[in-house]
Amino acid sequence: MRSFAKTLGLITFSISMTFSVIVDASSIKLRFSHNLSEDTPKGQMATHFQALIKQRLGDDKVLVEVYPNSSLYDDFQIVDKILDNSVEIAAPSISKLMEIAPRLKLFDLPFLFVSPEAADNFLKGEYGERLLRLVQRNGLLGLGFLNNGLKQLSTNFPAKLPQDLRSLTFRIKDSDVLQTQFEQLNAYVIRKPIADISKLLDSGEIDGQENTWSNFYAKKFYKYQKNIIESNHGYLGYMLITNPSFWNELPSDIRTVLEQSLSDAIEYGNLIAAKRDISDKKKVINGGFTLVQTLSNEERKLWVDTLRPVWKKYEDLIGSDLINAAASSR
Repeated sequence: MRSFAKTLGLITFSISMTFSVIVDASSIKLRFSHNLSEDTPKGQMATHFQALIKQRLGDDKVLVEVYPNSSLYDDFQIVDKILDNSVEIAAPSISKLMEIAPRLKLFDLPFLFVSPEAADNFLKGEYGERLLRLVQRNGLLGLGFLNNGLKQLSTNFPAKLPQDLRSLTFRIKDSDVLQTQFEQLNAYVIRKPIADISKLLDSGEIDGQENTWSNFYAKKFYKYQKNIIESNHGYLGYMLITNPSFWNELPSDIRTVLEQSLSDAIEYGNLIAAKRDISDKKKVINGGFTLVQTLSNEERKLWVDTLRPVWKKYEDLIGSDLINAAASSR
């Protein structure tokens, strides 16, 4: 009997350590790690999910802990930390998953989506489900997509056309597609986390970067840059991921509530992103630190034509069917 009790205790302890199930309190601890501040669309989505779970299940069943601003792990670590069960949910930028699922490089192609709403429509259909499944073979479970709008380009001096970026250095996420994009513009890149951007701008190590309006404002990047080209050239999206071993071990009734709450929180986050795209752009302009330049139809066409060869380079890897479906989404 003692031997059985000891064995059972070891098994219970092992499950607790592996899946973060707090056995004595009969509750599940779910750590949600992300790399942005709480007032960004991603941050607000995470805290809204936390609030929904508290309302629908209570802390005695599921305790959601949110760790913003890379306070637990940064995006360069997060996939490994999901895999070793150091964190239960994360929302890394899709670019962090492109090496393990190369077809996801789709999302870094320049001028792919005409609007964030077009991206949402594309991801709500069969292609979204198909793309979520791409990470399964690498030990991850995709739970959904969150968007943060379209990206703009910023520089330290007035620039508007593709040739104006020649020989400048830009910070990018860890993405070979984005590196190819800037090489097409005859510019240089440095791959660094978003947390390093302000320091890089302040030191002059980079001349510019690309980001969404909400990140420009929340991270105060606009205070370091004299010029922003309203290019809307790239999509910034995140994939919600977890470890399938953890997720599938959850009681089915709790898992159902978690999935519905995540879906509701993602919809909420996307609405926040759409509103912030408008309001934060106005705040950046009114801040008086930077000149925002809007492209004419002819200037935009010049940008599109200049960067379209990037599509061709990745067509075989991503698949022309996937590229065409995304580009035609409205």
